[in-house]
Amino acid sequence: MQQLLNQNHLQHSQKINLGAFYTPCQYVEIVWSLIAPFLNKNSVIFDSSCGYGNFFANNIKQYSLKANDIDATAVEIAKNNFSHLEIFNKNALDNVSREQFNISNNQHLVIIGNPPYNDTTSIIRNNIKQHNLTIDNNIKTRDYGMSFLLSYAKLNADVICVLHPLSYLIKKSNFNLLKNFTNNYQLINGTIIDSSTFKETSKNISFPILIGLYVQNKNGMNYEYIKNFAFKTLDNKIFKLNQFDFISNYINKYPLKNSSPNKDDILFWTMRDINALKRNKTFVKNFCYNTIIVDKKKLDYYIYVDAFKQFSNLVPYYFGNLDVFIDHQYFQEYKKFFLTECLARNNFLQNFINTDTNISKPEATKKIQQYFEQIIKNQHYVY
Repeated sequence: MQQLLNQNHLQHSQKINLGAFYTPCQYVEIVWSLIAPFLNKNSVIFDSSCGYGNFFANNIKQYSLKANDIDATAVEIAKNNFSHLEIFNKNALDNVSREQFNISNNQHLVIIGNPPYNDTTSIIRNNIKQHNLTIDNNIKTRDYGMSFLLSYAKLNADVICVLHPLSYLIKKSNFNLLKNFTNNYQLINGTIIDSSTFKETSKNISFPILIGLYVQNKNGMNYEYIKNFAFKTLDNKIFKLNQFDFISNYINKYPLKNSSPNKDDILFWTMRDINALKRNKTFVKNFCYNTIIVDKKKLDYYIYVDAFKQFSNLVPYYFGNLDVFIDHQYFQEYKKFFLTECLARNNFLQNFINTDTNISKPEATKKIQQYFEQIIKNQHYVY
């Protein structure tokens, strides 16, 4: 494979907004291996956000190869590097059609690549994010990456193999935004990779990226399909969402509308997923739009989340976008150890709960580690 190039003509803020990050050779090769069984003499292979054209660095020329990028400089570099490519310089999310890329309706379309991910509602790097990209109304979402998935459906692609955050599928709110995509495609291979392997991304907390192979299917896929799908990592760790019970089945993850605290209320920060828990606070003193008023009858579960944060280093990166998970039966057995561990850091809670004061902090720590080892099993437990 030809040497891949990083898009070094861009400043950091431009890379964030264009999603212009180098894709390691290993992942490019995985994409080509996954699409290989579906290719035929009528296939058009298209990357609508190609950057320097690195997904075509394998020099395969027996198919019709097309590429596009909104960045004119990147397009010129791609043209110089890959003369066998037909390359366009367009906004791939504006006026989406096969016609604008010279693809006929009877051609077998295979889409590959690593489209931009840019959640415009996320607070991460929000100070440098821009929100001025023109996007067709019927594919416009809060995240450019999800809009790209919808654009592939609008192009009526036969096969799609692209990299995107796993959160697009496993978070039900995201999944619901992809209806025009999920109604027409099925995921048939889902390989998870670590975002930290990409240069200049997720420097602090890794998140799972999916190399997803989708094929057109009139039955589509619903959220139950995703819950029962076996996701695998490069080192063959396998998990399904339906293997877990989640904390959202027991307590509120988000504040109730129009709520206001009383003097003796306990406040807790909003819970989005495990990675957000790693970044954010748990129990807080001051009320704001991001705080939950704790139902004291369910305080034990909030204490569980607080302790989960302290032991989140035992959880692998590929669980980072899952809700906080819980094994209710085991938690009842280990509850006193969670209470002890949490009280050691949050003395004010002693006014609201009773626990066995004879348990030492080291003993509580050891027991909580055993809890995690039991519920996420040896295959996933981070030793």
